Amino acid sequence: MNSSMISKIAKAKRYAEEPERIQFTRFEATFRGENDVHTTIYDNGEWHCTCRFFQDWGDCSHTMAMQRVLGVTIPAAHRHGIPTGIGTGALMH
Repeated sequence: MNSSMISKIAKAKRYAEEPERIQFTRFEATFRGENDVHTTIYDNGEWHCTCRFFQDWGDCSHTMAMQRVLGVTIPAAHRHGIPTGIGTGALMH
């Protein structure tokens, strides 16, 4: 492996330990819930989910779970239902 690639791998590892460098602006994910499969979408600060609860309440367990998983990679103003301090530290593997 050449030294340029080794350097990039080291940089990638360092970046992965600093998730606050990443800010998602848009994505779509399939979420396998207990009763059905739902599509969860984050688009420029707006959450959407295809489940019935989200349609009625504007938030649901699927979007809140995604917010916990994504932690600091989404802006704090768009992390609903996450107690202070959760999802703000480095990701643990």
